[in-house]
Amino acid sequence: MAEAEVQPTDAKQLLSSAASSTIEAYQQMEMPMFRYIGLVIVPAAVFFVISLTIVFTVHLPVLVALPIPLLGILGLTTAVIYPKLLRDRRKKQIEDRLHLFITHMTVLSTANMDRVQVFRVLSEEKEYKELALEMQRIVQLVDTWNQSLDDALRIRARKVPSKPLSDFFDRLAYTIGAGGTIQDFLASEQDVVIQNYVTIYEGALQNLEVMKDLYLSMILSVTFALVFATVLPILSGTNPTMTVSAVVVMFAFVQMGFLFMIQTTAPYDPVWYHPEQKDRTASERKVRLSVIAGIVLTVISIAICLLILLGRTSVDPSSIPLPIFAALPTTPLILPGLVVRREEGKVKERDDEFTNFIRALGASETAKQSTTTNVLETLRKKDFGALTPDINDLYIRLSMRIESELAWRHFTADARSYLIQKFSEMYLIGRQMGGEPKHLGELISGNMNEVMQLREQRQQSTMTLIGVLYGITAASTFAFFIGLEIVTILSGMSVDLNTSQLNIGTIIHTGVYNIPMIEYLLVIIILLNSVLSSLMIRIVDGGHKVNAYMHFVLLTWVSALIAWVTRVVVQTFLNV
Repeated sequence: MAEAEVQPTDAKQLLSSAASSTIEAYQQMEMPMFRYIGLVIVPAAVFFVISLTIVFTVHLPVLVALPIPLLGILGLTTAVIYPKLLRDRRKKQIEDRLHLFITHMTVLSTANMDRVQVFRVLSEEKEYKELALEMQRIVQLVDTWNQSLDDALRIRARKVPSKPLSDFFDRLAYTIGAGGTIQDFLASEQDVVIQNYVTIYEGALQNLEVMKDLYLSMILSVTFALVFATVLPILSGTNPTMTVSAVVVMFAFVQMGFLFMIQTTAPYDPVWYHPEQKDRTASERKVRLSVIAGIVLTVISIAICLLILLGRTSVDPSSIPLPIFAALPTTPLILPGLVVRREEGKVKERDDEFTNFIRALGASETAKQSTTTNVLETLRKKDFGALTPDINDLYIRLSMRIESELAWRHFTADARSYLIQKFSEMYLIGRQMGGEPKHLGELISGNMNEVMQLREQRQQSTMTLIGVLYGITAASTFAFFIGLEIVTILSGMSVDLNTSQLNIGTIIHTGVYNIPMIEYLLVIIILLNSVLSSLMIRIVDGGHKVNAYMHFVLLTWVSALIAWVTRVVVQTFLNV
């Protein structure tokens, strides 16, 4: 009885929390609440009513009519919860970058810099997105409205959507108000911030596991729906092309919905660094050339396939199964995928070595009381794996009296690592502002080690997702083409079963089927699944966008081969 009483209470509290959070999001919108309701929610509600009207006034098959009100519900629901989604997006942007932001602030605080100037410098870091905007608001409160820094922090603490940032602002405001220094406060906050980041990161990975299970169950449901949409019309006489098309659309909506949910759930931790100046490093040139070659070869493959279909070659189009025909033009895209995969492996190796390098650099500079150039002359002779050539190039540039900032910028561009770029920039700024090298090196190395450990967990989660996506792709394709082959065989059998006493056409409606069109629709759903699944993998692993090309090709070929083998095996067994 106690459990029965607790569960409704928990559900009520959950709904109350969601409602209050949504109302708060409406109140914090830049657009006035009533204007948003009039411009967005009211048209969405009208669209929902129209979708219901169509269902009840126009006679359509169930599988065709069902997606129409679902589309109306989706539009209305999205319009209602969009402000909350926007607020949650701001929260995610803050919490994904908070550990880098606090580390950057700690580095700046070690220099002889005015405390408001620390916030002013951070407000110019566009990479921090919402955090940079928060810094701008705090600076505006101090400069324009003559608020003290601690009062400005307390004001923004009540407005930010992130609880960790709100608590951080409150603690920092109390420290400043009590006469403490930012440097001492941030030094003591490092462990708290890192542990909080670890909790958030691991929570996001756990949410991805839940999302994976939901995705698996939803795709299985849609697979059964598609098989029924293919097979049942032979008994009901409905138009199978319409029913299969409707399920294909529903399948696309389900996968795009999960793609959006995974994108909002996955932690922000990119592997690659893409400089705004578009430096043409050796790595960049390899990736660009491979992408160009892959696209050109794909276009050529498409042209050849079209010529075969049009009968302009000696190859018989009917000799190549349609799924194989669809997979052939995608094959060249695996070239850029493999190139990027190899280059990404080098980037990860550099990340692993950078923690040792930056710690050794900081300790050596402090011990020798020398410049970075003199220290690098010794360090470049040591083995730092994949990072050794980049360290050697950094030493050469610095020894040639190239400006330090420009030399480090080339170093991070060559490394192509997001973490190396951010932490190298922090180290350089800290050194220029007079920070102690050993303290900076240990601080940066410790924080980066935590991130690298979390990346190991993310890699395991990614491998699990890859296995699930490839497995469900193979199983779904098998089910799709089993249904298609059953219909094809029944269509052929119905001709021989007609007698004077029984017209089999009144029981089995084979005339409604356009088998080639159904097969084309199934091939479309195969390609659609490959595209969206490869994008999911790319979002979860945080790697280069071109990584999706390789998985797209592999998923397409897995589906094509499963489809071909399924049809051959079924025909062989039934013909025997």
